Amino acid sequence: MTRTDLGMPAFPEAAREAVRDGVLRANLRHATHTIRDKRARAVAELADWDRLRAAGKAVKDHTLRHLDHYLLQLEAAVTAAGGTVHWAVDGDEANRIVTELVRATGEREVVKVKSMATQEIGLNEALEAAGITAYETDLAELIVQLGHDRPSHILVPAIHRNRAEIRDIFRAEMGRWGRPAPDPLGDDPRELAEAARLHLREKFLRAKVAVSGANFMVAETGTMVVFESEGNGRMCLTLPETLISVVGIEKVVPTFRDLEIFLQTLPRSSTAERMNPYTTMWTGLGPAGAADGDGPCAFHLVLLDNGRTDTLADETGRQALRCIRCSACLNVCPVYERAGGHAYGSVYPGPIGAVLSPQLRGTDSEIDASLPYASTLCGACYDVCPVAIDIPEVLVHLRERVAQGGPVTRHGIRVRLRPAHGHTAERAAMRAARLLLERPGALRAGERLLARARRLAPRRLPGPAAWTDTRELPSVPAESFRDWWTRERGTPQ
Repeated sequence: MTRTDLGMPAFPEAAREAVRDGVLRANLRHATHTIRDKRARAVAELADWDRLRAAGKAVKDHTLRHLDHYLLQLEAAVTAAGGTVHWAVDGDEANRIVTELVRATGEREVVKVKSMATQEIGLNEALEAAGITAYETDLAELIVQLGHDRPSHILVPAIHRNRAEIRDIFRAEMGRWGRPAPDPLGDDPRELAEAARLHLREKFLRAKVAVSGANFMVAETGTMVVFESEGNGRMCLTLPETLISVVGIEKVVPTFRDLEIFLQTLPRSSTAERMNPYTTMWTGLGPAGAADGDGPCAFHLVLLDNGRTDTLADETGRQALRCIRCSACLNVCPVYERAGGHAYGSVYPGPIGAVLSPQLRGTDSEIDASLPYASTLCGACYDVCPVAIDIPEVLVHLRERVAQGGPVTRHGIRVRLRPAHGHTAERAAMRAARLLLERPGALRAGERLLARARRLAPRRLPGPAAWTDTRELPSVPAESFRDWWTRERGTPQ
């Protein structure tokens, strides 16, 4: 992750600032409600959605259990097809590999297909430090780049911007990066899209090197697969002479047939479409091969670990590696809708980011230690996940890790984490609760005492119960449930 992200305050502080921005909240509310309503209709069209969801989960779980086998099979298939495979243990190594590959071509600029893996490792910044300019070609990523901004959504990185803001960004910044915006430029979506098309076209035709990610990698054939909606990916993957793909190792699937599942579930869960407008697949030297001069003549695949193997070692947390980056969990999350993506301090915002980032990066930083608490545990994210990631389960698991410490795998070595700072009162409260719940007599006495002292109950709790800063405690009932049951039903035998 970039230094900017890791330098952010803890989620509660960042979210507190975000919820005060009325324009941001209005933009998020409109966009997330629109996307999730369309998704619900698209999913309802499939009578076998639950079976597709279970099948996707099964494929991903099987692959993760045998990840070593399928990665070696993938390497052999890509190499046999004329590509070159590079292994990167972390972001620094991946950035170094890509930078050296671009330098070897003699070029000083690259075009990019939207790639979360390259955002995760800060590739654009690493290339810039080496004197190489990376141009984002996805429309939303272009808006973010021109606006000197950060992505706030997995699928729609500029979801926090409205049309008027995008128009102003295009007017002010396009000329500094290439072809300027037409004059005059309004805020009609068609005008904005045309301005972006004209701006990007000259870059597509000039660039000799492209950098991409991939939604899936097929171990059986060595095929890379990219889903996209605008056609920019197709341009990046066919026109340049050198193609470099940076892909997380969890993106592999065993066979070409497995794609059948995700070709149905990913579009419906992400863009609420029956199928992607553009699904590009290439094996080895590119979509059309280099023999006839059509397609890249050099293909490099950089397989990125960057904490994924450590995550795989966690039996509960590893299910986060099933994620196919559809963003459905973000669009139903009440916390994301109000706080936005920037508050998460990660390229992976929302519920999936709250479970993935602390595992990939660890929980040493203030922002990562706070992310497992950035949820109401309502379960809506699990309900919509097309690969059935039980995000609430992983959140609770990571909260325990933050508060209690315990054994984890870091850089392939088993270590024991110390409890994070600021959770002493929480641990004491949980120990007291355990002692009380293990003693039925003491629990009954405490219930009766609390009922009789209900008039003295505070409206706010001190210390770790910070949620009472924004809401009152519920009133204590006149009697405990146990006493009510005895009075109404009689003492149980």
